[in-house]
Amino acid sequence: MTLGKRALILIFPVVLAGYLLAALSVHIAQSRSIRSLEHAKLSQRLEHAAAVFQNEVRRSKSFLNALLNSNALRQFVSETDRTYRATALGVRLQESVKSLSDEPMGFVSLVILTSRLDTEYYFENSWDPFAEVDHAQVELARQLVKGSKLTDWTYLHDVGGRPRIVYSQFIDPITLGRPLPSNKANALLMQVAVQPDRFLQMQAALKKEYEADIVLQPWPLAVTDDLSASAPLGPALYATLTISDAHFDSQMLRQKTLLALGAVAMSLFSIWLIVFLIRRFITGPIATLDANVMAVMVGARDEIVDHDEAGEIGRLTQNIRELHRQSVHSLELVQKSSWTDTLTGISNRAHFNALATGVVQDAISSGEKCSLLFIDIDNFKFVNDKHGHEVGDELLKTLAARLADHVDTITQRRGQKPAIFARLSGDEFAVLVRSRPGDGTVREIAAAILALFDDGFEVSGKRYPVTASIGAAICPDDASNVAELISNADAAMYQAKSAGKNRSSRFSRALHDKRTRLRQIQEELRSLDPDEQFHLVYMPIVDTRGRVTGCEALLRWHSPILGNVTPDEFVPIAESSGLFSKIDWWVINKAMSDCRQLKALFGPDTVLAINISSAELHSRSISDYFSDCIERHGLQPQSIDIELTETFAVKVSDQLRRNIDDLRQKGFRLSIDDFGAGYTSVQQIIDYAADTIKLDRALVSNLTASQSLPVLKAVVALCHAKDMAVVGEGVDTPEKLAMLTAAGCDRFQGYLISKPLSLDDLGIWALTRTARATPEAVEGSAEDSRTGSRSTPVAM
Repeated sequence: MTLGKRALILIFPVVLAGYLLAALSVHIAQSRSIRSLEHAKLSQRLEHAAAVFQNEVRRSKSFLNALLNSNALRQFVSETDRTYRATALGVRLQESVKSLSDEPMGFVSLVILTSRLDTEYYFENSWDPFAEVDHAQVELARQLVKGSKLTDWTYLHDVGGRPRIVYSQFIDPITLGRPLPSNKANALLMQVAVQPDRFLQMQAALKKEYEADIVLQPWPLAVTDDLSASAPLGPALYATLTISDAHFDSQMLRQKTLLALGAVAMSLFSIWLIVFLIRRFITGPIATLDANVMAVMVGARDEIVDHDEAGEIGRLTQNIRELHRQSVHSLELVQKSSWTDTLTGISNRAHFNALATGVVQDAISSGEKCSLLFIDIDNFKFVNDKHGHEVGDELLKTLAARLADHVDTITQRRGQKPAIFARLSGDEFAVLVRSRPGDGTVREIAAAILALFDDGFEVSGKRYPVTASIGAAICPDDASNVAELISNADAAMYQAKSAGKNRSSRFSRALHDKRTRLRQIQEELRSLDPDEQFHLVYMPIVDTRGRVTGCEALLRWHSPILGNVTPDEFVPIAESSGLFSKIDWWVINKAMSDCRQLKALFGPDTVLAINISSAELHSRSISDYFSDCIERHGLQPQSIDIELTETFAVKVSDQLRRNIDDLRQKGFRLSIDDFGAGYTSVQQIIDYAADTIKLDRALVSNLTASQSLPVLKAVVALCHAKDMAVVGEGVDTPEKLAMLTAAGCDRFQGYLISKPLSLDDLGIWALTRTARATPEAVEGSAEDSRTGSRSTPVAM
């Protein structure tokens, strides 16, 4: 994040918060003023409406007084002929009412009632020619007749769609003046009703503006915190209007919005101005200095440009320039030390990677090629341990010098660019040759390197038994980057080492496919579900009479991706990657679950042999897991023969001894499998007691091919002397069977008897074997029992 952005991030919230706080303060102060102003405005408008209302009241009174002074009303009241009064005089009175109305269609009505509430005359200025006095006005007249008042005005506002002001007055029918209270029963009640249109319009306007209706009540407004006002309409009538806080808040929203927008606008302007000034006088010079430093770092400049800046930035520039000079000098020293191998004086791995990366990129971009030779010194550890580290160090220094001399001589003679030569680690060296494949350069260099080790390697007049294994990889045919190139050349080197050492090998597609398959096997082992891809097959073990005494459980793996994978492929990978527990525990549980079926096929004494990884023997939980499986499947420990590869004896630990002793104490049988395959000695047979020794198929093949019957008898006799039964593996010919029988083997296993079969196929094999039993075999068994001779097992 740049300094300018950092300053913006720091300044923006502070300035914005300041302006927003100021806007909030203004809003709070203004809201109180606006509320007071709004209250005054409301009171003024309500008083105006009250004045309009009172003017309508005065208009109705004046209207009635004008009628009382007119001849039309006097003639109408004094006329005794009802017909004439209703026709001629009623029309004249109607004209007088219309003439007094301000608006031709403005509502006004006149009603003349007797003290018994009989209607003597009714007229209203409306579209309805048959209109009659309504019930509300009649009810008002009844109250006036019963009361003592001679004049009164009333606002009928709860009468549906026609609110009106009604002015009432009792008159003497003769004098048309006010009657005496005692003569009220003979008086006429005259009522003039006008509709206060202007007041109603103002009431509607106030309701629309404030979203609240005017409330008419006989008492004034009580003191409250609400925004409200009250105005008198008459002696016992007050108009009250109360505005809700929500309406006031909505009115204030505009002010809030304007204040907020103003605060944001002022904040943006202030921030822009501050940032401009900071950039001009602070971050700008710093950015210029940073660009100069970056240019020096990427190699565009050698030194930092001096700008005429005063103050702290100028001093900072001078200090950085001096620091850069010192750093360059120190870097040269450190780089020379860090890129050089301290022992041999040639490039180390880091320097080699840096140089090789550039060469590989140039070769790929230009369409050319380069070759990497990966050199490993065979038996160097032996020399180092036997003769001491001083000799080993001297050997490496001498070797590095000779290698560099031979490589430089060959490349110079061929007119090629110098090769990159480095010590990668320990006794490993690398040579990157910039030549075209097929021109013989790589082959000549490899031959010259191997020639250095003819009859050992000479150092200070002595020869040491070391050789070299060389792996070669070509870019971009075998790899497109340095890491892959080294990895592939390393793999080719191991191929040369496994082929006999002191030779060179080229990385090939077959080697790549092998490494890829090994990696795929490891990935599949990590993710597979054993119940879906693993299955067991069983290989019968027979005694000298051909009876099946046990079966060995063998694991098979069919992967939907890799196909059939042999145990020789995946077991070493599982052991090296720590996945052996997952496989062994599945095999143990699955084999024990099938044990009852094996006993049903071959008898209750049938023994199930289970192979477990030698690495699993060091696990603390292996003994408990065997016990749990035995209990889960209802078996006896004597029914299980745990087969241990003979290599377990080479890596004996205290935990391994405890595991073996614990298994034997629990009653499990123990067998040493693949006896004679590699490391087992006579002393180890004596030290590690087991129930059974299984002779490896390779040992059986070698002894039977060379007709070494005495040797075979001696091995079997030694095992018998330790109370161990002997099982001969790999019995695939009658000759092997006969020789093992003659040597005294107790049981046999091999393809001559049966290949590994699934549980279902094993049942078919057992039935077929029983069906093939002949009377001759039965008689032969009887004869053997009489003579006491050992019979030869029957191959099935």
